[in-house]
Amino acid sequence: MMGNIVKEKLFINGKWVETDTTHKIYNKYTGELFSEVCVADERLVDQAVEAAVYAHKNTLFLPEHRYTVLMRTAELLLESSEEFAKIIAQEGGKPITDAKVEVNRSISTLKIAADETKKLVGEIIPNYNVPGRFMYTVKKPVGVVAAITPFNFPLNLVVHKVAPALAAGNPVIIKPASDTATTAIKLCKLLEKAGVPNGYVQCVVGSGSTVGEQLLRDERIAHYTFTGSPAVGKHIRKTIGLRKATLELGSNSATIVHSDANVGKAAMRLAKMSFSHAGQICISVQRIFVQESIQEKFLEKFLKEVSLLKVGDPLDPDTDVGPMINENEAKRIEQWVREAKEGGAEILIGGTREGNIFHPTVITNVRKGMKVLDEEVFAPVVTVSAYRTIEEAIELVNDSKYGLQAGIYTSDLNLSYKIPYLLEVGGVIINDTCCYRVDQMPYGGVKESGNGKEGPSYAIQDLVETVTVVVNLED
Repeated sequence: MMGNIVKEKLFINGKWVETDTTHKIYNKYTGELFSEVCVADERLVDQAVEAAVYAHKNTLFLPEHRYTVLMRTAELLLESSEEFAKIIAQEGGKPITDAKVEVNRSISTLKIAADETKKLVGEIIPNYNVPGRFMYTVKKPVGVVAAITPFNFPLNLVVHKVAPALAAGNPVIIKPASDTATTAIKLCKLLEKAGVPNGYVQCVVGSGSTVGEQLLRDERIAHYTFTGSPAVGKHIRKTIGLRKATLELGSNSATIVHSDANVGKAAMRLAKMSFSHAGQICISVQRIFVQESIQEKFLEKFLKEVSLLKVGDPLDPDTDVGPMINENEAKRIEQWVREAKEGGAEILIGGTREGNIFHPTVITNVRKGMKVLDEEVFAPVVTVSAYRTIEEAIELVNDSKYGLQAGIYTSDLNLSYKIPYLLEVGGVIINDTCCYRVDQMPYGGVKESGNGKEGPSYAIQDLVETVTVVVNLED
């Protein structure tokens, strides 16, 4: 098997660098060796930062060139979309149908970011009270960007960090999740082919405790964009001081099903989005709150839809739920579910594990203090609880240390208008689940879900410096 495995190299300063130390990536369903990626040492990380700094200071990367690179990368990704989808399915365990969606979204994100290169303009500042002065602003790149990306969207979340950074004219250093690093390396090959200048894209693989820490300590890096756990996000914030960061952290996102909702449509959609990518999505549906008068009807339809989900091989186009990222994570959620059951919760369906596959699980009779309710499960587990009034539902949604997104099913227009002001979240999805995102929208949360926004046009706002220019016309 080893003889068929290509060793994927690191991308540093426009060159492909091979190292003796490698990280083995396994097919998440079969357990077979899928790829082997080189691992960066301290010297190579320093070289990557040095190359990025040099490029920022010495290499002209004009907006029209940025546009061309991003659009060409999108074209190349479209040409190799099937290859990328298969890679994501194998090294990430994502069902192939969902992997294809991720690739298509990444193509769209690249194009959206390309269009943003045309909008990086300043403004003339009106001068009402200071004669003899002309004032305006210009936008310039913030500097070197470190992009630390997770395993669950190994292509699109890399693109969401790399594309806005390049659109704004910043060099970017990618540190992908080691277990899905093949995808990020393949993306770098497309960027290289598209003509990105040397030093403007680097890819270094390694653990957070080594490569990640070195990047955090390096004061030559101006901005960090990170998707991951609140604990690591807090560590980043503490380490980097006044330097900028965009942090997309944890969540236990909720969806409300109100008494006036279309119960059938809500149940069908919630069954799909509660378990998409085995629940390993930041805005995955974790908490469902149903008005008590329709709870029985909802559960009947919801459980039926959940029972129809196919669990198995991600490469099978009929598969709805694939494996989790590794067996340790599957064992973790197995323990959390067991603890909830021992505490009085009821498992309505699922609750079983086979290796790193955890079957779709619905739990009721949960209460505060249970991890499946309070913490981010990041697994195919959802809780269902009843409420009496909409005020109670809002209170239940807000009773969380997280605040990324929430959804509500209702036909009440007045409620639809008011509820975004009442929910403590970064996004409110009306008549759909909390697990909804399109790539042009602003995306980010409050509380321990992080700060800053993704979505190319919104991310770019933090990736440029606004410089105020004042011209004295009297001399």
